[in-house]
Amino acid sequence: MVFKINVSHNGKTFKAETENEGLAGYSINDKIDGKEFSPDLEGYELLITGTSDKSGFMGRAEIDGPNLHKLLLSYGPGMHMKPKGETKINRKPKGLRLRKTVRGKEISPFTVQINTKVLTEGKKKFDSLFEAPTEEAKEEEKKE
Repeated sequence: MVFKINVSHNGKTFKAETENEGLAGYSINDKIDGKEFSPDLEGYELLITGTSDKSGFMGRAEIDGPNLHKLLLSYGPGMHMKPKGETKINRKPKGLRLRKTVRGKEISPFTVQINTKVLTEGKKKFDSLFEAPTEEAKEEEKKE
């Protein structure tokens, strides 16, 4: 199963993909080494901040396990409503609660997307991850 990884730091997001099955079992709010996601992130320490499954259901840190649950949610994570006829969410609807389906905090084969943030930066600076590899670097990779 391919996991899409979003790594954010200072308003920028680095996107990576991995097929590492060893990620199953980690949970939201766990600290993880960056090289498990991508060799570019070696030396980085990352915090898992959220997940999403193939149907778009978000992971909630309060729910144990990887299964789906129906929760009665008030305004907050997992439930954002905009009033009819308005384009922006500008106020919290008073007393509104809806039953929403969410997934547990544990990463499983159903998980598609993992959101993380950088706790400690590695040898390679975060901004240099976005630069396209030079022709010299491509030639060196072919030689190896």
